[in-house]
Amino acid sequence: MTQPNDGPPQGGFGAPQDPPPGGFGAPTPPPADPLGKQPPAASPIPPPPGGYGSPPTPPPPGGYGAPQAAPPGQPPQNPAYGYPQAPPPGQPPTQPGYGFPQGQQPPTQPGYGFPQAPPPGGPGMAPQQGYGYPTAPMQPQYPGPQQGGGKKFTTQMQIIVAAAVAVVLIVGGGIFYASSGSDEKGKQGEASSAGTGGEAKGGEGAGLDGGTEKAPADTKSKVGFQLPHPKVTDTTTVHGSWVTDKAYVKTGVYEIVGYDLAKGTKLWSVPLTGQLCAASRHMSKDYKTAIAFQDGKPSAEDKYPSCTQIGALDLATGKLMWSKSVTSAASGDEPIRFGEVTLSGTTVAAGGTSGGAAFNLANGAELWKPKADANNCYDMGYGGGDALAVVRKCGTYDNRQLTIQALNPSTGAPLSSYDMPPGVEYASIVSTKPLVVAADVGDTAGDGSSISDFFSIDAATGKLIVRISADADKYAGDCGSTEVEQCGSLAVGNNKLYVPTEEHDGGGEFGDTNEIVAFDLTTGKLVGGRADAGDDYTLTPLRMDGSNVIAYKQPPYDKGGQVVSIDGSTFEETVLMVNPDDEAIRDAETSFSFDYAEFIYEKGRLFISEKMVSEPRDPSNSLDDKQYLVVSFTTV
Repeated sequence: MTQPNDGPPQGGFGAPQDPPPGGFGAPTPPPADPLGKQPPAASPIPPPPGGYGSPPTPPPPGGYGAPQAAPPGQPPQNPAYGYPQAPPPGQPPTQPGYGFPQGQQPPTQPGYGFPQAPPPGGPGMAPQQGYGYPTAPMQPQYPGPQQGGGKKFTTQMQIIVAAAVAVVLIVGGGIFYASSGSDEKGKQGEASSAGTGGEAKGGEGAGLDGGTEKAPADTKSKVGFQLPHPKVTDTTTVHGSWVTDKAYVKTGVYEIVGYDLAKGTKLWSVPLTGQLCAASRHMSKDYKTAIAFQDGKPSAEDKYPSCTQIGALDLATGKLMWSKSVTSAASGDEPIRFGEVTLSGTTVAAGGTSGGAAFNLANGAELWKPKADANNCYDMGYGGGDALAVVRKCGTYDNRQLTIQALNPSTGAPLSSYDMPPGVEYASIVSTKPLVVAADVGDTAGDGSSISDFFSIDAATGKLIVRISADADKYAGDCGSTEVEQCGSLAVGNNKLYVPTEEHDGGGEFGDTNEIVAFDLTTGKLVGGRADAGDDYTLTPLRMDGSNVIAYKQPPYDKGGQVVSIDGSTFEETVLMVNPDDEAIRDAETSFSFDYAEFIYEKGRLFISEKMVSEPRDPSNSLDDKQYLVVSFTTV
């Protein structure tokens, strides 16, 4: 049995991957002016790690919305984010905050993101560029994880944590309102027109007028049902949830269960030979989807079963239509271990460290599987939905090349190819139609989001349309550190990429807020306009609804969450749901960490569920909140 020389060791879902070179360092102080305007870079090539895009020092402790006390006798701190601040004595007025409408400025002070007038000193001095242009390198920092959209683990730390989880699970088994699409950036690819997943759903349903989700007569919701936290003795993945016309379907322990939409009563259960380790976020129109699961339950002989089984689920009838494993030339007689699975049309595509394989959704017929390759190439994983695309890795450990390919779903034949730039160890597919890819180039994001840049690619030709720089200190999108189709808090539609900003000071005395902004996928420029979360709330995209964006508002400590529909062009918000302020209900809703939970809103119902569960906390401890597998809210 042989394996690709450069690939990480085989393993199922969550198996450790090769960490990029270099460790994560101790926190270092930020530069004197982290938001200062700097001269433009000499070329559009991304800076080395620790450069532009590195995060500032972590914000003070406390979850989003937690009141920050002002010093005794002092006025409240943190005036409205982005509004003009009072200048120090003897200093000229400062610019209005980036991202907010700019009033008429004197000719010598254009708004952020635009060329500045020559500085004092006359000719010969290079004019400074507006905020958002490449800046002088900052030292890398290690911000710790925080509640409610704060900085997350670094990429290296995510991989280390994934490795630790794998030992348990699988071992062997604000606002960047500058022109990010500047002329320099735009020249990296030829201009081309392009059509139109808590998780974003990519471009699915995009291009329609408006959406199907309408505001109810009364937006105040009530609790639909709550499902208890399952009893487990070890960390267990329960990733995977879907909504049909009759059922809410959720992964459990060694089973997948369909629940009544309104009551939460069990309608059916599909037992699995082992624990689920991957699930497609996509469904066919008749409610069929794909899963990957282990080949058995832990035993004395095999404590960590491998993730080798691919199956198709009929979510309408509650039946496992088929399940099977495959081998490859690289693995001999040993079944391939998979880490991800997706669905595009009638094609089920599964990827892993041994390569990929594809099956017919209806009957499980094998469409293609890994083949021996002289250049150690293999399919890391696939993006599904309206089209099918793959992230393909070739080369040796110290000389890797990632290629993004649009595929023929029936044959696996490449329709086009785009080579990612040097310094990209992993890449994630945000959307397949249009084709949008996220990557942490040179490991410069620094916040564990795995995103320093977005790549808008012409799927027909493989040419780069535009590369969009996304400062991780300003944007809050997130992709898996090693997974191909695990991006969340993003949405793609209307030839736009909708991205939330990081939290920042709000306009009130206490609390933070953020916005959703959009990039044009042809020009790479921000389109103008934004959707505001409002003081003490954090706004995050869930999915597209036609040309609208469905988003969830994470609430402050004393309020319930909200669901809104955002017009994809005007950014006008329509409230669809307001959850109760009652303390017990608030506690249930906010017991889920947004980054590690699944949020689904469909036709007046919101479902929030865990992706992973562990041994429950001590129920006798009054300080421990009650834990749930699922909570739901409804206005129906």
